[in-house]
Amino acid sequence: MTKLTIAYIGNGKSTNRYHLPFALKQADKITVKTIYARHDDHTWARIPGVHYTTDINDIYNDDSIQLVVVATPAETHYTLAKEALTRGKNVLVEKPFTETVAEARELFDLAKAKGLMIQCYQNRRFDSDFLTVQQVIESGKLGDLLEVEDTFDYFRPETPENSTFSAAGSFLYGHACHTLDQIISYFGKPDSVHSDVRQLLGRGKMNDYFDLDLYYGKIKVAVKSSFFRLVPRPSFSVYGKRGVFIKQGMDRQETHLKMFYMPTHPDFGLDRPEDYGTLTYVDDNGQYHQEKVVSAIGDYSRVYAGLYETLINGKPKAVKDEETLLQLQILQDGIQPLVDQEEGK
Repeated sequence: MTKLTIAYIGNGKSTNRYHLPFALKQADKITVKTIYARHDDHTWARIPGVHYTTDINDIYNDDSIQLVVVATPAETHYTLAKEALTRGKNVLVEKPFTETVAEARELFDLAKAKGLMIQCYQNRRFDSDFLTVQQVIESGKLGDLLEVEDTFDYFRPETPENSTFSAAGSFLYGHACHTLDQIISYFGKPDSVHSDVRQLLGRGKMNDYFDLDLYYGKIKVAVKSSFFRLVPRPSFSVYGKRGVFIKQGMDRQETHLKMFYMPTHPDFGLDRPEDYGTLTYVDDNGQYHQEKVVSAIGDYSRVYAGLYETLINGKPKAVKDEETLLQLQILQDGIQPLVDQEEGK
């Protein structure tokens, strides 16, 4: 089998927690060859057989490396992705992809001109709660769909309290890039969008709250998050004419990763019965039902499986350019009023 050889720019939490475990799970298809970082401090354990370097040219001058993964702070994504494309490498970029739509368009155009691929890393499409919601909607038990709420809450008041404002460092860019992509990937382009993006602690502080309402005909989809939810809202609430599905807890892959419980374990990321969502509905005979729904299996390694299919077997990209551009347009439009406020406009 032909293998895909990849390298990483960045050797921090993003690379080691959210990428490498899933690339390594695809070891029959993928070879991780090189990891670059500016400093040789190696907070994370080294992976046997991987070349660690502080010289980025070890990646660019290696013709065997087909894909470069940019897993660095958001404000560096555009510059590093452009550099990698210029040096002839296909690129996977962590989210948020770039800060502006114009930057993203430039990268997509450059990749096309060079016959290369560039794609945003949208692993949350493979969250178990999101996959379960899709199954419930498609079962038809809810009846005509009316409303969906996709929520990603925290209680970390110390983060915004110790912050300063920036667009790229906003909660909107850092977290709506997960949940907004889920909605765009499933529902497509909305008819209209209403954004409520706030600094709950006032001017000068980071954006710490957002509520994005996307309208698809009669269906309203809300993407919302806050840093100040001691008791988080359900990760998904889905309402139809005949029923409702509530999924309280989020996908458990990240929980297990934080415990250094790896995808090689057979129960990695799996929901327990107490984590299952509840479906309540009325059937065609007027009979009331309430049941637990066994969660779908989430698996972030499906991102890397998709990259293999694209770069080795010529399949279309899993994350379309227009989906990334649409997401960035919504993010950019949402944060702009706060940018204007901070600049005194």
